[in-house]
Amino acid sequence: MKKPDKEEKRHETTVEFLASLAAVLVTSLFIITFIVQPFEIPTGSMENTLLIGDHLFAGRIQFSPKTSWMGPLLPYRQIKRGDIFVFLHPAEPGMDVVKRVIGIPGDRIHLQDGIVYRNGEKLDEPYVIHDPDAGYNAYRDNFPAIPPSDFNGVNPDWALTLPQHIQGNDIVVPENNYFGMGDNRDDSLDSRYWGFIPKDNVIGQPIFIWWSFETPRGQWEQKGIGPRLEFVAHEVIHLFDQTRWRRTLRLVR
Repeated sequence: MKKPDKEEKRHETTVEFLASLAAVLVTSLFIITFIVQPFEIPTGSMENTLLIGDHLFAGRIQFSPKTSWMGPLLPYRQIKRGDIFVFLHPAEPGMDVVKRVIGIPGDRIHLQDGIVYRNGEKLDEPYVIHDPDAGYNAYRDNFPAIPPSDFNGVNPDWALTLPQHIQGNDIVVPENNYFGMGDNRDDSLDSRYWGFIPKDNVIGQPIFIWWSFETPRGQWEQKGIGPRLEFVAHEVIHLFDQTRWRRTLRLVR
């Protein structure tokens, strides 16, 4: 007796395909919204820790408010001095910024000749670089001893509120705020120029660089479609010879 042919593999219906696609999209959206988020470094303010053209993933969980029902399962912790974090710019809505935490609530901070002192102690910051061509800037290098001025590019609102936070030679970080600075200390617009970073503005912590491409300074300022498409084409053409392969999957510290 002839055996029946094996049952043909059932093909996925259109409805099943759309349901599977929707599940993938929802899962991806959940991960991007609540777990990790991609960022690109546009400026050199965090050199040499982060370079222009570094593409990284930032975890959104570490610095989130702890919840009683998920607390034991997720790696929540308080923001610490020295952390690198991503946050919404306090003076330019919608702009994501990456800096290093120099001061947490209650810390007393001042700079003397470009050196940071926190709570009376000189900081050892091996990650910091100084540009010998940047010259001397009294406001930048001796913050907050020198009053702000328009010449220094200080945010007007910050110029008005800054004196309220000065005690003696120091600026005191208020509750639920942080003081952040770039590692490229002479080429960083940071809390010296636009003020404290509210806790509610914190997005997360960079985890690792997944791709790094040699990108010219000022590329992020290109707003037109033409220049943007031109650079995308440049990335495709020079994917292999201008990718910084040694930075791939590098942890951010």
